[in-house]
Amino acid sequence: MSLPTIAAQPDTDSAAVLILEDGTTLWGKAYGARGETLGEVVFATAMTGYQETITDPSYARQILVQTAPHIGNTGVNEEDNESKNIWVSGYIVRDPARRPSNWRSTGTLDDALVNQGVIGIQGIDTRALTRHLRERGAMRGGIFSGEALQSSPAELLEKVTNQPGMEGANLSDVVSTTETYTVEPAENGFEGEPSHTIAALDLGIKAMTPKMFAARGVRVHVIPASSTLEDIENLNVDGVFFSNGPGDPIAAREQVALLRQVLDKKIPFFGICFGNQLLGRALGFGTYKLRFGHRGINQPVMDKNTGKVEITSQNHGFAVNAPIGEILQAPEERYGRARVSHVSLNDEVVEGLECLDLPAFSVQYHPEAAAGPHDSAYLFDRFIDLMNTARTQEGTTK
Repeated sequence: MSLPTIAAQPDTDSAAVLILEDGTTLWGKAYGARGETLGEVVFATAMTGYQETITDPSYARQILVQTAPHIGNTGVNEEDNESKNIWVSGYIVRDPARRPSNWRSTGTLDDALVNQGVIGIQGIDTRALTRHLRERGAMRGGIFSGEALQSSPAELLEKVTNQPGMEGANLSDVVSTTETYTVEPAENGFEGEPSHTIAALDLGIKAMTPKMFAARGVRVHVIPASSTLEDIENLNVDGVFFSNGPGDPIAAREQVALLRQVLDKKIPFFGICFGNQLLGRALGFGTYKLRFGHRGINQPVMDKNTGKVEITSQNHGFAVNAPIGEILQAPEERYGRARVSHVSLNDEVVEGLECLDLPAFSVQYHPEAAAGPHDSAYLFDRFIDLMNTARTQEGTTK
C-alpha cells in the first residue's frame, strides 16, 4: 500500500504537513504548537488514555499516531499524567474534540500541547497512515507548520532523512530522574508499616508503577538511571526493579552491567518493558528492533506456565531474541537456567523471561496498565512473594 502524496499546500495559515522518510507527504491542519519536530513515527491502538500515553517517557523522540479517530474528548487533568512532561516529539490525530466534556477535566488537550511546545497535526487519514506503517514499518518523520513551511519540500525531507534512527539510541539519561525520591505506602492507601523496600531504576518510569507497589505495602526508592550497585545497597533494599523506558537496549550497557551485579548478588529482581529487554541482555540473549512495535492496551499475551491469556498494555519497539518453549541454559552460564515465560499471541514475540536458578523475572508489557486492562496486576504480588522467599531463605542460612 502506498499513501497519496499531496504536493499542493493548502491555502491557510493553519496548514501543517507530515513527511515520512520514504517521501510520503500528508497535509492537514496544525494541532498544538506550531513549528517543526522530528522523530520516529509510530502508532498506538488504544481507544482511551491519551493523556497517560503522551506523558509516558517511553515515547521520547517518537511522533505518535493515535489510531482512534476522536481524541481529546475528556480534556486533561493534573491527576492522570504518568510524568511531569509530555514526552511525545509530535502528535498526529484525525478528529480532535472541539471542547472537552468530562467532570474531571481542567483544560483542553490542545492547550496542553501548546503550553509544552508539542507540535501536532490533525485532519489526516490516520487509518491509512497506520496501515502504511504496518506494511513499511515505523520510520523517521517530521511535522512542520507555521514558519517551518517556508522551507521547500526537498529541504523538509532532507531534515527528516538526516535525523538519527532509534537503533543505537541511548535515552535513559534523558528521561530519568536526576535525584532519588521515595514513594511511601502510607501515601497510597496502605495502612501499617512497609513490608518491603525496593530500588526502582528509573529508565523512564511511569508514575503508576511505584504507586502500585506502594499500595501493596512496598516502600519504593526511585533512583536515577546512572545509579550504581553501591547506591542500591546503601538503601538496604529487599529487591530491585527496572522500569520501562525509551531507546535501544543494546545502548544501555551501564544498566546491563548493573543488572548483572544485582543477579550476581542474588537480589530479587523484577523488570517490565525496557527492564525485560535488559534482563534478556544481562542473561546473554540478543535484542532486535520490531517492524512497527507493540503499542496499545489490547495486546493478547499467553502465560506459558499456566496457559492463561492476558490482555495487556504495551509500548515497545524492541524485543528479546530467545528460544520459546524450552528450558535452556542462559548464554551467560553463571546465571543458570532460564525460559521464556510469556509470548505474544499476535506475532510470537517474547513477552516475559523467568530465571529458574535466580530470583529474577520480567515481562515485556505493563502490569500497571493506566489506562488499560488489569489482567496482569498479579505480577506485583509475584515480586513480593519472591522477596518473601528470599527473606526466608536468608533467615534459614543465618
